[in-house]
Amino acid sequence: MLRKIEELYDKIYRYCFYRLRNSASAEDITQEAFLRYFAQNTDINAAYIFTIAKNLCTDMFRRKQTEELSDDYPTEDFSDKSDTKVEVRTALENLGEQHREVLVMRYIADMSVNETAETLGISRFAVYRLEKAALAQMKKLLKGALK
Repeated sequence: MLRKIEELYDKIYRYCFYRLRNSASAEDITQEAFLRYFAQNTDINAAYIFTIAKNLCTDMFRRKQTEELSDDYPTEDFSDKSDTKVEVRTALENLGEQHREVLVMRYIADMSVNETAETLGISRFAVYRLEKAALAQMKKLLKGALK
């Protein structure tokens, strides 16, 4: 059970880090999400914890909209090609909110289709459809940017 919690903690931290772009804030939100969840529950429901983290990230983003967030990305999660990192990040930011959320949950937070569907409150089919559309849009955006 401890191993499962550690893996889930890492996934939620990655998700929060991508959303906030600040390691200290991501750590705080991740801890707060787990504290809020386990204050009322004893079993593990990954989608519910992700939902708490997602809402906390949104709240923090709204509170700190005028502040400049840092770009302290952990080097172990990204390739050494900084130009590619910038292009991928820019392409992600140019996606619609729902497409971006699906890609962040599936590829950055490493969430399963079921966890993603439950967190977003949509069907598994909708997750597949959104993911496919988002990847196609990313491909178009990156094709033009990396020429």
